[in-house]
Amino acid sequence: MNPKTDKPLSIIDLWAMKRKGEKIACLTAYDASFCAVIDKVGVEIVLVGDSLGMVVQGHNTTLPVTIEQMVYHSQCADRARLRAFLIADLPFMTYSTPEQAAKNATQLMQKGGAQMVKLEGAKFDCVSFLVNCGIPVCGHLGLLPQSIHQIGAYSMQGKLTEDALKIRDDALQLQKAGASLLVLECLPAALAKEISQELTIPVIGIGAGVDCDGQVLVLYDMLDVGIVKRPRFSKNFMASCNGIEEAIKAYYLAVKNSEFPAPEHSF
Repeated sequence: MNPKTDKPLSIIDLWAMKRKGEKIACLTAYDASFCAVIDKVGVEIVLVGDSLGMVVQGHNTTLPVTIEQMVYHSQCADRARLRAFLIADLPFMTYSTPEQAAKNATQLMQKGGAQMVKLEGAKFDCVSFLVNCGIPVCGHLGLLPQSIHQIGAYSMQGKLTEDALKIRDDALQLQKAGASLLVLECLPAALAKEISQELTIPVIGIGAGVDCDGQVLVLYDMLDVGIVKRPRFSKNFMASCNGIEEAIKAYYLAVKNSEFPAPEHSF
């Protein structure tokens, strides 16, 4: 594979990967330089996440991140990518209504260069409205960082039977509303596997076991860089590598070969 000569990826390519059983690799990026390396290695999805509030800005949560900041960082990443599919987060309280979601998603796509926006939770009305406006949407269930003060801790979700059933139903409803992708965060591996098998859209896991259709990590976590403790579900790929590009390639190959996440990175 030569990412520099391959055509840019689209959602159609990601859907095809799921049908073929080919794992999808995703990493966060917040600037041009890191995005260029990720793209060069061949990682299929670059996520401009509001996690930048913690790993770049130094906040304790993602809540202070604004739409203007998300647009700026999405622009930076977009300038460097040649092949990777670019997704950008809608930050906290920028999609409380479908109309507000459309206004802010438009900024991420028109100004930020995003090909898709991601939002957290069972926001079926917003997803449906955005899709009807021609805006591709990635859902996000399980641990919802924007709801940290409501859930109380960054911990595994879906442990109780009723919670697992709700997450499964929400996943089906998000797909029905038109979501093209779904991120599952901090779920029991067995539940994430069940949801991945039941949905026709690709499911990207983070702390959700190896049986999702793909994996995503925060770049700073897998490079073991940061001011906060690395999550249990992440892995320090720099430990056995001589540089950033080599570490990203190691992550990419581990995802492709279903070697990551290992049991110790799963719940």
